[in-house]
Amino acid sequence: MTKGIFITFEGGEGAGKSSQVRLLGEALSAKGHNVLLTREPGGATGAEAIRKLLVEGPGGHWDGITEALLHSAARRDHLVNAVWPALDAGKIVISDRFADSTIAYQGYAYGIDVTALHTLYKAAIGDFKPKLTLILDLPVEAGLERASQRGGKETRYESMGVEFHERVRRGFQAVAKAEPGRCKVIDGTQSIDDIHIQVLAEVLKVLP
Repeated sequence: MTKGIFITFEGGEGAGKSSQVRLLGEALSAKGHNVLLTREPGGATGAEAIRKLLVEGPGGHWDGITEALLHSAARRDHLVNAVWPALDAGKIVISDRFADSTIAYQGYAYGIDVTALHTLYKAAIGDFKPKLTLILDLPVEAGLERASQRGGKETRYESMGVEFHERVRRGFQAVAKAEPGRCKVIDGTQSIDDIHIQVLAEVLKVLP
């Protein structure tokens, strides 16, 4: 049993996860909580090396199964070297993406059998899950428009077609429906401040 709390943010490209992670971290820190902000893929040295392979450059490097294996390896490194030690120290860990993204992207968008992905997760991670997952949902076109304005090298997934991202969105909706106790869907078309208010309200419900 860990002492801390693990909170994750999920959603498609341009959903605003990074902004909400930052705002939540600032709000909880202001309340005196010890907070770690992290991300997937990434968050630890080995996982960050894998991240470059996954999110930079053109699409088509690997098939969905290869991507799922890479994400799983990065996730294991992230948990072992960052998340679990922070939770053991009593911190609130807030991650920009976690395993639900693998279900949405590699499962629903690429068509990899979701049961196989759950088996892979079980083998690599075990029974560990976030205490709370906040899924920011918005129309695909709006999210891709936002994402196109970010710039930078991490455009590999953004370059996938609209139908790919529609399947991603359906994947996150399916995840939320399957685990309503853990997952809370928030309308990502709202203002940043309005989303933050709803996020903070949900988080306060799970804090001791």
